[in-house]
Amino acid sequence: MIGEKIKKLLINEETSLVKPAEQVAVVGIKNRLNHALLLLTTDKYAVVPVLDDHSKMCGLISMPTIMQTIMDIEDVHFEKLGEIEVGEVMDRNYPYVFENYELEDVLNRLVHHAFITVIDDEGFFKGIITRSEILKGTNRIAHEFERKYEVKEKEAITH
Repeated sequence: MIGEKIKKLLINEETSLVKPAEQVAVVGIKNRLNHALLLLTTDKYAVVPVLDDHSKMCGLISMPTIMQTIMDIEDVHFEKLGEIEVGEVMDRNYPYVFENYELEDVLNRLVHHAFITVIDDEGFFKGIITRSEILKGTNRIAHEFERKYEVKEKEAITH
């Protein structure tokens, strides 16, 4: 369990950990790979969420996934980019939390991912929580904890 004082410093009260859906670059499940590739390279993202026509979370698409799809042993088939829909090749196994998430779940999932998606109970995409937001909070803890709180080492427990 994460202590309340640590949680208070980790999560800046002025802003939410969640970057709202309206501010997140996404692709549609029916978009072609050429559209996803343009978004990934133009905005320099490694991976972006994939949504259906109703803004429900479906998966993630990344540059490596796209490249693996259009390559074979001998060649890269760029013409396939305009033929294949994102939904055919996206990663359907993605990290997520619900809107009423526990901070511990967020921290555990962010160890292996740059961001995790936030969805509601019906699967609608609400936004993302990025590793960088957590690192900003960690930086705040490192610099402010002892300025705000008196820290006293506990005596060692002997059995």
